Amino acid sequence: MNKKMMKEIISWILVFVTAIALAFFINRFVIFRVKIPTGSMENTIMVGDKVITYHLAYLFSDPDRGDIVVFPFPDDVSVDYIKRIIGLPGETIEGKDGLVYIDGEPLEEDYVLDPLDSDFGPYVIPEDSYFMMGDNRTDSADARYWENKFVHKKDIKGQAILKYPDMKWLTN
Repeated sequence: MNKKMMKEIISWILVFVTAIALAFFINRFVIFRVKIPTGSMENTIMVGDKVITYHLAYLFSDPDRGDIVVFPFPDDVSVDYIKRIIGLPGETIEGKDGLVYIDGEPLEEDYVLDPLDSDFGPYVIPEDSYFMMGDNRTDSADARYWENKFVHKKDIKGQAILKYPDMKWLTN
């Protein structure tokens, strides 16, 4: 083999190695994919949908009400959950008469199809913590039912930024 061909092969190997290293870094530290196993976030995210989650979303800012986030389930940290942030630090949250109230005011939630089927709270949300609920209020194992009701900011793994459907039907 001549030197020119050898240089070309080495340059292509370097391109592939760099691409693989960059993909690994991005997948490990910037974004990750989550597959939705339950209907707790329907109709926003359906069972089988896949969601791209951004690890660095809260590096320089705090989560907002309405953000959909991935975090370890507070009662069993070996399981990840995806829910919507409903209550913010320092607020009092309560569910009554089919609605969620924040500091005594009803929360407008256009993403919820069915009203609450039972009352909860009131709970005062600790500093650096959040109260999470699924959009499908009649079928969501969310903070209303957890032993440890709140998720600390440091435990939020990332914000859901893009969903896409399961495309298995394309391979059949």
